[in-house]
Amino acid sequence: MKPRRIVLSGCSGGGKSTLLQEMSERGYATVSEPGRRVIAQERHNNGQAFPWSDPKAFCFRVIETALADFHNAQQDQVIFDRSALDALIWFDRTGTPLDADIRRAILDVSYDRHVYLTPPWPEIFEQDQDRQHDFEQALAEYQALCDRLPEYGFVTVEVPKMAVILRANWLEEQLSKG
Repeated sequence: MKPRRIVLSGCSGGGKSTLLQEMSERGYATVSEPGRRVIAQERHNNGQAFPWSDPKAFCFRVIETALADFHNAQQDQVIFDRSALDALIWFDRTGTPLDADIRRAILDVSYDRHVYLTPPWPEIFEQDQDRQHDFEQALAEYQALCDRLPEYGFVTVEVPKMAVILRANWLEEQLSKG
């Protein structure tokens, strides 16, 4: 059986990381969001590749991290909190040039065809030191994912807005369908 590399993406502040934590507690192999790890590394190293100050450098670091995460995944089924696809779509959305070899490297990665998207949920959206953009920017990011992922051959599946335990039950049911 082919290993499954499941992407959980969607609107910033839509509950992805909380859902991923619940899935991890249920025994699923999970990989945390590369963007937050890049921010932590940049802070630790006094770097400058932050999404609010140098988004292009930040996205390159996210791609590098996400591709390494993909290639280092050992389990048969792994759920990723975002992926290199998110950074690719940032390049598309902003019109920032991306080298064809990098684009190909991202698209050659065999993520599961179904990408699970957490929708905009203003009631739980919160800004923090790592999420400095506002809800309107989060909406634009979400819309770009909805528009572009199908163009790359992915089927987007919206995660329902409900308590995290119910979301996890729902996701388990979806994953059991193969």
